[in-house]
Amino acid sequence: MKSITVQSLTETFKLEVLSGASCMDREITRSKTHRPGLEFVGYFDFFPMKRVQVLGRKEINYLLKLSVEQRKLHIGNIVKYHPPCFIVTTGQQEIPYLTLFCDQEGIPLLRTEETTSEFIAKIDTYLVKALAPELSIHGVCVNVSGIGVLLRGKSGIGKSETAHTLIRRGHRFVADDVVVLKKLGPATLLGTHNETTREFLALRSIGLINVVRQYGRRAFQEETRIVLDIELSPWRENSLNNELEIEPQFTDYLGVQIPHIEVQLQPGRDVAGLIEAAANNWYLKQLGYSAAEEFLQRIENGMQS
Repeated sequence: MKSITVQSLTETFKLEVLSGASCMDREITRSKTHRPGLEFVGYFDFFPMKRVQVLGRKEINYLLKLSVEQRKLHIGNIVKYHPPCFIVTTGQQEIPYLTLFCDQEGIPLLRTEETTSEFIAKIDTYLVKALAPELSIHGVCVNVSGIGVLLRGKSGIGKSETAHTLIRRGHRFVADDVVVLKKLGPATLLGTHNETTREFLALRSIGLINVVRQYGRRAFQEETRIVLDIELSPWRENSLNNELEIEPQFTDYLGVQIPHIEVQLQPGRDVAGLIEAAANNWYLKQLGYSAAEEFLQRIENGMQS
């Protein structure tokens, strides 16, 4: 199971450490935060104790209205479960009682100046990506007109050269050689780089180029949702499918089914153009349009007239 430390989270969001500075190596393994509301009134049946606990104005104001003894009881009931950390939002100051309990239990207590809703939206998005199951594969990742495409094939087949052509046509480069795939949901696969190869594209006979330095910031993006898996393969005589509607095929990555297309290479074929056509065709299908269906409908209408 993937995890990040409270220290890493603190550095990413520039959080103020109020307590538990010696326990910043505690691990976070859950991708959603939690606001302990029902828990403060004693209901713990479904308490997600392994999540980061966020305390907004509502939670702090409620605690301030309690007597000292009640406050000790309610806070004590929560900290004994030892969640990874507590984060107080909106820069709230009247929380010495929280500091005391977190010191006693060795739980980091952090604070941010951001509002509760804004902070939760940011941290949840970050945690989902940071803790997502991931897989590294050999290939190239590009964004074609807003559509994430994974290019695969044997070494030397022309993946990087095809990506270079797409970049020069105004599309965006994401990753070369090593593509990191992250599963963000049952049907959502994110493609990104591995930091080491960020912005670099390797072209045989030329060497490494920095896409951003050569073509500008707009030629690169950090990540993209993968919706097409395109395999480049050597030309095989009499093997291309020329039917009006190609039978859908899929590749499984981390349990996510991605539509798969094979593009055979031959001198003179506009491979980049074919990838653009495949991406645009996928988009039209999402809108409910099928060129094959329209074509057959025209034939049927012609036969009836």
